[in-house]
Amino acid sequence: MEVKILNVPDDNTNVNAAILERLEKVVESLQDNSVKMGQLLAVHNEKLDKQDRIDAVLFEKIESLHKDMDRATNEIKKGCERDIRLVDQRLRMMEKKMWTIAGALTVISFVVSPIGQRFMSSLTAPPQSSILIEK
Repeated sequence: MEVKILNVPDDNTNVNAAILERLEKVVESLQDNSVKMGQLLAVHNEKLDKQDRIDAVLFEKIESLHKDMDRATNEIKKGCERDIRLVDQRLRMMEKKMWTIAGALTVISFVVSPIGQRFMSSLTAPPQSSILIEK
């Protein structure tokens, strides 16, 4: 009969040492990953900050363009309203002239017509005949 003595403590020590070594590698790897993740987050934060600044500049430019467009639109609107008023005034003046000419033509036509001639002769006193006697 053979008796074997197991060296359990030695095996456990080797296993524990291997586990600890493995855990240390995992912890180191996690630390490296954490540092890299921090750097990556810092880079992304910087990019986001830069994009926010760019967005602010773009929104400022858009607001400026909007104000310029509103001002130009108002100027165009005022110019159009002025032009419409001027055209309206000229049309009214032409209309007055047209009615004046139409009225004058009506009066002239009436005076020249036979009915107008009779009417005009009735307005004037008939010539009285007078005789001059010389002595």
